[in-house]
Amino acid sequence: MPGLRAIPDTDTLDVQPGAHDLVIHAMGLHWASDPVGQLIQCRRALRPDGFLLACLFGGQTLHELRTALAEAEAQVTGGLSPRIAPMAEIRDLGALLQRAGLALPVADSLKLTVTYPDMTALMHDLRHMGEGNALAHRLRHPTRRAVFERAAAIYAAEHALPDGRLPATFEIIFLTGWAPDETQPQPLRPGSATQRLADALGTRETPLKD
Repeated sequence: MPGLRAIPDTDTLDVQPGAHDLVIHAMGLHWASDPVGQLIQCRRALRPDGFLLACLFGGQTLHELRTALAEAEAQVTGGLSPRIAPMAEIRDLGALLQRAGLALPVADSLKLTVTYPDMTALMHDLRHMGEGNALAHRLRHPTRRAVFERAAAIYAAEHALPDGRLPATFEIIFLTGWAPDETQPQPLRPGSATQRLADALGTRETPLKD
């Protein structure tokens, strides 16, 4: 595809201001130490009326694994350690688009459920995806086997399907926005409407009582 260029997912993106009609930030924003900064860089890389599409894992991702590990570690060791990176909720991500200066922002989500024969298979899959634990404050020594054994038992007891397989939720959030341009649709001034919503819906309007 002419003009297509892939760049490393670094803190400072290798993009030229105002040089692109389209920027796709694919499955890396949830790793960013400064997601707002990343979106601002993408915004500045766009020409007027250029389009940004970002996709990333959202806050409901791996909630089954997260709760099973937390409960097991609390029971076995009496404490908790960071194991799954915090991921933003869709309402917060929509606000980030506006903070980055993007016009006509939209945030949407898609939840996918993948099943595994056991928790170990899920964790191996995450490692192969490059989605292992990279948190700065993670444990620096091996986790006790009893923690994983207890977590596997909790996961199976609370989430196992009738066939015995374990579901894992992956929430993928899609963010879209446009670099501002005067040709884009603009919101009307409040109170300037010439048609009634009640007429469009074919219903009767009931004024609020003072």
